[in-house]
Amino acid sequence: MDEYNKQQNNYNGQNGYYVDPNNNSYRYTGATESTGAYSDTSQQRTADNRYSTYSSYSSYSSAAAEREKNAQNQDRYYSPYERRMSDGEEKKAKRQKREKKAHGFGMTLVKTACIAGVFGLVAGAVFGGVNYFLPGEVEISALSEPEAPAENALTTTKNEDVQKNTAMNGQIVLTDVSDIVEACMPSIVAITNMTETEYRTWFGQTYSQENDYAGSGIIVSEDEDYLYIATNNHVVEGAKTLTVQFCDSNTVAAEVKGTNAATDLAVVKVAKEDIEEETKAAIRIAKINDNGNEEVGEPVIAIGNALGYGQSVTSGIISALEREVTAQDSTTGETYANSLTQTDASINPGNSGGALLNAEGEVIGINSSKMGGDYVDGVGFAIPMTTAAPIINELITREKVTEEKAGYLGVNGIDVDESVSNTYNMPSGIYVAKVYEGSAAAEAGIQQGDIIVGFAGHDVKSMQELQELLQYHAAGSEVTVTICRADDGQYVEKELDMILGSKN
Repeated sequence: MDEYNKQQNNYNGQNGYYVDPNNNSYRYTGATESTGAYSDTSQQRTADNRYSTYSSYSSYSSAAAEREKNAQNQDRYYSPYERRMSDGEEKKAKRQKREKKAHGFGMTLVKTACIAGVFGLVAGAVFGGVNYFLPGEVEISALSEPEAPAENALTTTKNEDVQKNTAMNGQIVLTDVSDIVEACMPSIVAITNMTETEYRTWFGQTYSQENDYAGSGIIVSEDEDYLYIATNNHVVEGAKTLTVQFCDSNTVAAEVKGTNAATDLAVVKVAKEDIEEETKAAIRIAKINDNGNEEVGEPVIAIGNALGYGQSVTSGIISALEREVTAQDSTTGETYANSLTQTDASINPGNSGGALLNAEGEVIGINSSKMGGDYVDGVGFAIPMTTAAPIINELITREKVTEEKAGYLGVNGIDVDESVSNTYNMPSGIYVAKVYEGSAAAEAGIQQGDIIVGFAGHDVKSMQELQELLQYHAAGSEVTVTICRADDGQYVEKELDMILGSKN
């Protein structure tokens, strides 16, 4: 290596290179200011620098220029394969680097804008294709103001009027129900039932105490004199007094119009003359959907006077349809099986009688906390309007007759509940233990041993239900009674027409 450098680099020092025998590298000694000779320095240079023309430094006219060059070259190391740029090339490279930095952000911004434009065009084309091939646009219908029903009939929704709110493929997920609640809250009322209960002490003395129970109701109909409110039977059961609180907090007295213990339904009426004009302007009649077009998974909203604190709102979905649930009448101990709608919207005590609404704000069920028995989180029940609507309509339209004018059937019966029915393989209803001679039942052909299962179009399972129905039929009116009669070990159903007699 030393011999090579002697030949190529003029080892006598004219070009200022010295070969280090330890690592065969070169170091540039540099030129001194006064003599032009080269001094030995510690800066190392690589073998390729032998091609650089460092002798050009002698062309500078002053010692200051030489010192500046030496300072620039100091501590600069080069790879054996690196070609050192000339001064002109270094200036050009620095200028290009500055220009690149100056325009770098602008070019990035332009590229980003171009990419975003292409993405927008592609997304627009895809969206247009989806709208072309999928079903047409679905409109979201506003909740219409119901018209006043004629002859106390409920305002119900026809099949052609039902229009589902949809977001995709006919389904919707409710996240904000404030608009529905605002539209429907004027139809919901809070009911307070004041009862009087007698208690007996250890010493045999009795005393009475008043208790109040909270419930809810739905304004379903009106006529010239009264406003009619649907609720649960257990909400008004045993009431000494009833009060109704409307959406504007105005409270008025109410009275029971009719009840149906078997389905846990009742109707309360309020005299319009007792309602202030401001309240009349604030309230509205609910819209009923009794088409039975609900589906499992459909979103629902429950509104009611939960725990008696005032109207509250919960939401969820329909968990199941036609769920068979058994409830017991607290007065008679009679048990009833009903087909109910199950929901995970919270149905708490006080919610009973309130509304279960669909996404259009239509009443599809009447909430009942009693039907669920012991409270279980996420399991609530409502009486579907397919069941409730005809019963409520009848409770509104029919009128009770006085006891003196009430019809009389003329039988003595025993209740056949579910347990007896299963044990003896006989229908549930009223077992006819005795038929009074000359009575309407005797003249119609009812016999001892028959089981009465229906009266005037209603299913009956107890003597209490039969007596409640007789309150709406005067003596001399014609009714149809349905019985089951044993025939060769099997019970055969028959319908008998009769004219009710008078008990007096």
